[in-house]
Amino acid sequence: MNIKKNDLLLYAVTDRHWLAEGEPLAHAVREALEGGTTLVQIREKTLDEASFEAEAKELQVLCREYGVPFIVNDDVELALRIGADGVHVGQEDMEAGKVRELIGPDRILGVSAQTVEDALRAEAAGADYLGVGAVFPTGSKEDAVEVPHDTLRNICEAVSIPVVAIGGITYENAAQLKDSGIAGISVISAIFGQADIRRATEKLRARAEALFT
Repeated sequence: MNIKKNDLLLYAVTDRHWLAEGEPLAHAVREALEGGTTLVQIREKTLDEASFEAEAKELQVLCREYGVPFIVNDDVELALRIGADGVHVGQEDMEAGKVRELIGPDRILGVSAQTVEDALRAEAAGADYLGVGAVFPTGSKEDAVEVPHDTLRNICEAVSIPVVAIGGITYENAAQLKDSGIAGISVISAIFGQADIRRATEKLRARAEALFT
């Protein structure tokens, strides 16, 4: 499954800690899919391996129902085991070229980048898209390094693969990224931290379409 630029328009990353108490992750993801998210990445840092795999399988079924790519964060073995559409790795995770060898040519490979050098290296190693950030201060990742908007723009200009911005993006501040060259925005709390996930996603999708297509 090859990534299309439009798949990155509104990229939802899961984090159960933003959900209302007792709300199942699958229910929240279905609401996001109903609202128009274009890609889902499972990123659950506190689950044990068996629980993470069970959640991943459940979300994958949902994503297939809606025709939306499903990406696993970091865990290459799990992505292969369940037949996920792809995997996303950071600079501290397995090297992108090694990941590409393991997953083959047909699965999606996303790689995090904070500099032009990171971006060019990831593209050369076979990345299909880049996740660049944090573009704003974020409460979802404690060790996130902020990436200046000039750097984001330079990365978009330096590579031929699509770039999705991540980190602290909201409905209100997304417009600041308008002319950066990104294909879309990746969000966590702007979807999963909202009282009405479906409505929040609908609004973000409309915003992203207006800004980045």
